Amino acid sequence: MANSDDVVARKSRTKKNHWIPVVAGLLRRGNQVLVGQRPETHSLAGMWEFPGGKIEPGEGPEEALARELEEELGIEAEIGQLKLSCTHSYGDVNILILFYEILYWKGEPRAKHHLMLEWIHPEELPLRSIPEANRKILGRLYKAMDVPWPK
Repeated sequence: MANSDDVVARKSRTKKNHWIPVVAGLLRRGNQVLVGQRPETHSLAGMWEFPGGKIEPGEGPEEALARELEEELGIEAEIGQLKLSCTHSYGDVNILILFYEILYWKGEPRAKHHLMLEWIHPEELPLRSIPEANRKILGRLYKAMDVPWPK
């Protein structure tokens, strides 16, 4: 029989090990990238993010991203290469983010989920309200998009 310290330690470990796998798409048009503003009803409300979302059970990351881009933007996208992976913790919630290059898409992206969408130059990202998970890896994001670090 487990004592109460064992139960507390097990619960603590379980909570600490809660991971949410997330995918994000790097959609480029010329030298701009697409970002969307998170809805007021969601966590990180009002922040600007790359389109994407959670990987559902039984989905591969590329499949999840294609589904999310259709749901959020109304586009049919060809998912390219994994460009970057990172982790971040928001309190007890740990996320694994996989950033993929989007090779091309059918349809014009429209805000079906976000408050609004904008095509911006990647150098504008530090001036935006973006999630800490993205802010802390800006240098790696620029490298993944082949963009020089802003001066």
